[in-house]
Amino acid sequence: MVKNAQNCSVQAESEYEPIGEERRPLLGQDARAGGASFMSSAFNLMNAIMGSGILGLSFAMANTGIIGFSILLMVVASLAAFSIHLLLLLCDQTGINSYEALGEKAFNRPGKFLVACTILIQNIGAMSSYLFIFKSEMPAAINGFISTDTSGVPGVHQQPLVPVHALLYCSRGYEKMVHSLPAASKLHEELVHKCSKSLNISDCTPQLFVVSSKSAYAVPTMAFSFLPSKLRMQRVTNVGIFLSFVVYLISALFGYLTFYKHVESELLLGYDHYLPRDVLVMSVRIAILLAVLLTVPLIHFPARKALLMVCRGERPFSWVSHTLACFFILTLVLLLAIFVPDIRNVFGVIGSTTSTCLLFVYPGMFYLRISSEPITSLNSIGVSEVSS
Repeated sequence: MVKNAQNCSVQAESEYEPIGEERRPLLGQDARAGGASFMSSAFNLMNAIMGSGILGLSFAMANTGIIGFSILLMVVASLAAFSIHLLLLLCDQTGINSYEALGEKAFNRPGKFLVACTILIQNIGAMSSYLFIFKSEMPAAINGFISTDTSGVPGVHQQPLVPVHALLYCSRGYEKMVHSLPAASKLHEELVHKCSKSLNISDCTPQLFVVSSKSAYAVPTMAFSFLPSKLRMQRVTNVGIFLSFVVYLISALFGYLTFYKHVESELLLGYDHYLPRDVLVMSVRIAILLAVLLTVPLIHFPARKALLMVCRGERPFSWVSHTLACFFILTLVLLLAIFVPDIRNVFGVIGSTTSTCLLFVYPGMFYLRISSEPITSLNSIGVSEVSS
């Protein structure tokens, strides 16, 4: 009774009219000019889910076993799909297509502020992980082309190359809207897909929750961004998460079955001991560096949006604030990439806090707070089981 009374009060504040038809647009036609195609939306959702976490799955499989890893991966993928399902239900009921706005709907301004801060921390950690990859792989890639010495990686150092990468992606991350980066998104997806099927290399970080970390920023970044129909968006979600699950599993299997229990960190660099100056290894390394270069601006957009929302609220757009936010995030990510000694430190802190909140905690809280469904409904029971 208490829950229903709270739900009624929340619904009464919102001028909401129930939607009985699944194919009805989530937002009014005047609020949405159109949408991307189904396949484009699925690829962009995969791009949001898949990230540097794919490079750490082989080590996780080596420590959990093939069956244990497969079960854990399936559980995480299922929970991610259920969380996005809850958010889509709330989007359908309230007409809201923003994670931060759902937080405000459920818990007023503190909820909006909390979600924005969580998204900001999550995506800063994601960008830092990409810069770690760039810092470790770029020197080997350069020396592979310019050096005739195959006994080591001399000459080119890691730290000076990090600002180079930052300058390269800054021009793309400076864009006002994420839809100005479709080519980068699709090219990145192709590169990651081909790399995972050819060598399936691994950065060998043992934290399995990096999978949920990458699924987590799919929720605030991409879940509501492409198609205005709830039924079609649910299909996009199911297809995107299923394809990501398949690529994750194949990547972990190939990496694990290549080195078995001898899987180590910086596995791609380890190929140099067996295949020095191999054309395929160098090509994959360059492809991964290019994928990292094209992906960071996509992560930079929601981080900058969250920072501006926290600092400026609903004030009109300002190029000064836009520029300052861009360079603040860039500087912070550079400092993390340069001075934090191990990428596992980033995965450990970010993955165990913000990823869990975005993927499991917040969707359930918002659903119980906003939804008008009774507590005995299947979705409410599912939320209770996940929370417990």
